[in-house]
Amino acid sequence: MPSLAQVMRRELKKIAHDNSVREAAKRMRDERIGSLMVEKGGQLVGIVTETDVVRRAVAGDKNLGKITVESIMTSPIASIEVMRTVQDAHDMMGDLGVRHLGVTEQGKLVGLVSVRDLLVYFKRVSEPKITQD
Repeated sequence: MPSLAQVMRRELKKIAHDNSVREAAKRMRDERIGSLMVEKGGQLVGIVTETDVVRRAVAGDKNLGKITVESIMTSPIASIEVMRTVQDAHDMMGDLGVRHLGVTEQGKLVGLVSVRDLLVYFKRVSEPKITQD
């Protein structure tokens, strides 16, 4: 089973902690991504995901243009070491109930792996091909 280094994304998309939730949602839509790392004082302090936006802002009837990503982000960032396997990431996501994991190397965040990344990987390596009639 391959390590996470083979499926993770090394480019971390970031947003400043004081940006609005509306701005984060627009960026996620425009960039077709499900999360942004939250940066404060040059440090990554959390992650804001589509789920955070829906559950903590929209469902809470918050003003999306006024509340900041820091107020709804998930912190700390759940993470896994880069040498772990794709199956390990899958299991960890299931155990924690999350869709994104930070990937670390010797304790330093070096990438991100999402449920979508795992779906693409498992689809690529699965034997049977499903076709539509």
